[in-house]
Amino acid sequence: MAGGEPLTVQTLPRLLRLRDAPLYLGMDRNRFNADVRPYITEICIGSQGIAFDRLDLDAWADQYKARNGRPGQRIGDQLWDAKKRRGSTNVKRSGTSINGSAERDFAKALERVILRKPKRT
Repeated sequence: MAGGEPLTVQTLPRLLRLRDAPLYLGMDRNRFNADVRPYITEICIGSQGIAFDRLDLDAWADQYKARNGRPGQRIGDQLWDAKKRRGSTNVKRSGTSINGSAERDFAKALERVILRKPKRT
């Protein structure tokens, strides 16, 4: 630390007011009211105040992540949500190649035109 300043640590309160809880989870108030609020305990503060336990919010976030989260993207050619590895496009496979068939058909047609005898007039 520069100048010997003391380290200050901000601590979050255990109870978060309704106005602060959506921001804590990174969402808007409408999303919070629809997706989170029905599943966590409300704590009355005074006659009108509503708060939520920060630990309940953390537990909800952990469950949401477990249900909806995806692993991060790996380095290289792997897709982050691929079920299996992508195959190489250079691998020979059984079946008929459309490109090869078209080329052969064109070669045959060209040969017929070239070998056709001219009509006598």
